[in-house]
Formats: sequence, structure tokens, C-alpha cells
Amino acid sequence: MTTLTVGSPCPDFALPDEGGATVSLADLKGRPFVLYFYPKDDTTGCTKEAIDFTALESEFAAIDVPVIGVSPDSAKKHAKFRDKHGLKVRLLADEEKSLLEAAGAWVEKSMYGRSYMGVERSTLLVDATGTIAAVWPKVKVPGHAEAVLAAARTVAA
Repeated sequence: MTTLTVGSPCPDFALPDEGGATVSLADLKGRPFVLYFYPKDDTTGCTKEAIDFTALESEFAAIDVPVIGVSPDSAKKHAKFRDKHGLKVRLLADEEKSLLEAAGAWVEKSMYGRSYMGVERSTLLVDATGTIAAVWPKVKVPGHAEAVLAAARTVAA
């Protein structure tokens, strides 16, 4: 498993968003951006996290830092999730788990004594050169979007 740290290059990616458009690292280079990795559309924690980032979307937009969610759900599921909750963040479908694996977010988890592979809720702040400026592993949702915005302000300045 890869563990990305501050100073590492952001893994290369090209994935479909909720509308079917491809979003790639090359498209985003030249400005900072946020990638947040979450387990599943329309679950309690994931919905709260997406709503929290959406609530701050205008503040992220004011500093030109896009916020992009990534999960293994399909683009079609992302579109339903976006529409149901009025989300303003882009959602990338990583059904092959290529970016999730490269970012170290696809990990072995256990529940009720059973091991399985799943997404570890985590976030990367990437600077304008494509270098990781901040990493939040094992994210707890309350207050997280605000902490990412505060860090993004320093990187975008």
C-alpha cells in the first residue's frame, strides 16, 4: 500500500465525474485542489462530508481551489447522490480503484471480526505544481471541511 506524504507528487489520474466528463491531474495542474476520498455515496458520514464541503464551496471557489470527492461508486450513482443532496463538489468515479490505491486510500478494514477491502476516509490538498501540500488520514467528518479550507487558504495565497 502506498502512503502519500507532504512533498510527494499527486498520483496521476483520469476519471469520469458525475456528469461523465473526464477529470485528470493534467486538467488541474497550475492551481491547488482538494481530493477527498470517501467510502460510499448516500451513507451517513459520506453525505455529511459532501454537504460540509458543499456548504463551503463558495469560499473554496473564492480562492480558486476546487474540491473533488472520489469513491468507487459509478458516475451514475454520483449523479443521483449530487442531485438528491444538492451537492456542488465534483465527484469522481474510481470503479477500478486506481486512484484510491495510488493514494493509499484503498485499505484492509475489519468489522465484526471480518476483514475486507474498503476506502479509508482521507483527504489530500495538492498545490499548483501537483505536489501534496497536506494530508488528512483517517478523517473524522465534524470540522474537517473547515480545516481543509484553512489549509487551502495558505496554499492558494
